[in-house]
Amino acid sequence: MEEKKSAHHTFYMSDRREANLSGVQDVRSFDEQEIILETELGVLLIRGSGLHIGRLTLEKGEIDISGRVDSFVYTDKKGSKNGESFLARLLR
Repeated sequence: MEEKKSAHHTFYMSDRREANLSGVQDVRSFDEQEIILETELGVLLIRGSGLHIGRLTLEKGEIDISGRVDSFVYTDKKGSKNGESFLARLLR
């Protein structure tokens, strides 16, 4: 029987200026105002100003972000109950 691996995701933030994350599977998009990450526990949307990805190691699932973080929002990978994806809801 194959043992099921549990998801592991951490998010550490210091003074809303620096964040270190693990459990990152992919970077869907990024610019200075918004970073969208796919994590082991769902999609994570980070909004702010002057956002910058300092270190990205997808092999280890780690990322470092700097800049002013105003919000971060998680959604399930499967999207909403009606099947609409997270990105589709954002772009309405």
